Formats: sequence, C-alpha cells, structure tokens
Amino acid sequence: MSTLEHPAVARVAAALRAAGMDAAADGIRVLDDEVRTAALAAAALGVPVGAIANSLVFAAAHGGEKRPLLALTSGAHRADTALLAALVGADSVGRADPAFVREHTGQAIGGVAPVGHPAALTTVVDTHLRRYPVVWAAAGHAKSVFPTTYDDLVTLTGGVAADVSGQEDDPSS
Repeated sequence: MSTLEHPAVARVAAALRAAGMDAAADGIRVLDDEVRTAALAAAALGVPVGAIANSLVFAAAHGGEKRPLLALTSGAHRADTALLAALVGADSVGRADPAFVREHTGQAIGGVAPVGHPAALTTVVDTHLRRYPVVWAAAGHAKSVFPTTYDDLVTLTGGVAADVSGQEDDPSS
C-alpha cells in the first residue's frame, strides 16, 4: 500500500474535501522519508521551519478527566503548557502518550493531522503561523503533508487562534 492509500491519509483527504478544501487534499505530498519533526519537514519541503504546523496532542486535565487537546504550533515555537491550560480552562495540560494520541486521533505521533480524527478535538492554532502564506501540516502519516493557510487551519479545525508559546516571534523563523 502506498502512503496515499494509508487509511489515516485517506481520512485526512476525505475531511479536507468535505470541508471544501480540495486544493489542500489534492496537494497532499508523500515525502521520501518520514518527517517526524518540524525541522525535518521544513528541510524536505525547502520552507522555513516556522511554516510547519506541528500537530501536538496533549492531555488536558479537567477535574479527574483527561481530554485531548490539539495544539497546532509553528515549528519555530514550543507550546507553553500552562498557557494552553489557561486558554482551554484546564487544570493542567501535559504531553499525551502514544496510546492516548492514537485513541483520540486514529493517527500515530509524527503524522498527526489537524483533521481526520474519530471525533472533533478542542484545537488551538498558533497565531505565529499567520506569517506564512502557505503552511504545511501532517496528513495522517509521518511521510505525508499537505499545504494550507493559517485561516484555513482555523476554519478547518474550528480552532481558537492564540499565541501558544508566550515568546516573541523570531523574525528569522
């Protein structure tokens, strides 16, 4: 099976098409190697690392319950978990383990897309991404990516636009 035929990639393409984002679905690219980090993806695509939308799944604690939180961060930033917790009204936010990620996204860490999940996830989209006319996001597999825009990411995910790092923007990223 090719990467484009991978079930998670097919779900992402279908979700993009259902949202009317055919150009993004048609733009899914399969890279030669896995790109599990923003730096690897940026190098493979020849774009600034800041134009990579990292899909980071966190476990947000609300009382005794842990709920998934998807943070779409610029590859030039690290997400501030205390800031994320405040943004979504959680008691705390911590990294999710691979089983939690797969359970809530149907995708493996390193290839988690903004869409194509079993159910919609609470999502925060890093405002740093708006600096780039084209943003690249994972397409459900560690070798697949798709082009989109910041505005389309916010619309597609129903996400909240926010500064997720609390850092000044680095003009070189």
